[in-house]
Amino acid sequence: MLAVVAAIIFGLGFLLDLVGARIPGGISGMTFALLGLCLLALHQAGVGTASIRSGYSNWRGRARR
Repeated sequence: MLAVVAAIIFGLGFLLDLVGARIPGGISGMTFALLGLCLLALHQAGVGTASIRSGYSNWRGRARR
């Protein structure tokens, strides 16, 4: 999920750089690029990718023999 959000953030940053626009408050295309890199780093670290419920359903679905 974080990788998808990072891709959207990168796209917004790319569009801001193409147009040369700046959002008030000092936010530019580079700010979006750095935010996207931060989200990708979190995705690679495994943040937000596992849940207790998915592990439980996998355990429960196994047949006992």
